[in-house]
Amino acid sequence: MSGPQNITLVGVVEDPDGAEGSRHGDWFRRYGGPDLEQWNQLALREALTAEAWVLGRRSYEFFGARWQDRTGPLADRLNSIPKYVVSSSLSAPDWNNAKVITGDAVTEVARLKSALDGEIVIPASYRLGRTLIDHDLVDELRLVVFPVVLGEGERFFDSTIRNKPVQLLECSRLGDRLLYVRYGLRPA
Repeated sequence: MSGPQNITLVGVVEDPDGAEGSRHGDWFRRYGGPDLEQWNQLALREALTAEAWVLGRRSYEFFGARWQDRTGPLADRLNSIPKYVVSSSLSAPDWNNAKVITGDAVTEVARLKSALDGEIVIPASYRLGRTLIDHDLVDELRLVVFPVVLGEGERFFDSTIRNKPVQLLECSRLGDRLLYVRYGLRPA
């Protein structure tokens, strides 16, 4: 199970597209610029190798609103991949191949992880990702680091995550400005 995240240099994940209206939002496009083409290639590779996605409700709504009416290689894959949405308020998902997971997220995702053979990806769902990291359900972190220091905004790594040893698996550039880093997580 892996957790890809777009983050700023100091770990901010909040409001990457500016839709939340924060004064620090829209950093994804502003600081990704021409390197977003290579980011798109990475996103397609990751989507093609995943067996399923696990998302929180907000990330599900974010991705669904942007992808379910599109076509093309990435859109076609995102529209067809099985999606499991951890939510207590969503009852009838409208995005193709989406199922709602209710109950205790840790228990249900652990059950899903043992039932599926392939890779499970947790895209952008940073609150859910933190919980699953803390319960040793995430095997790998995949971070795309954007070249900006934001002094405010919710960070991916906050005080809720216990100390976690990691092992560097890969570090490469996406274009001229973005950094792609993979870390293996070991149980604490």
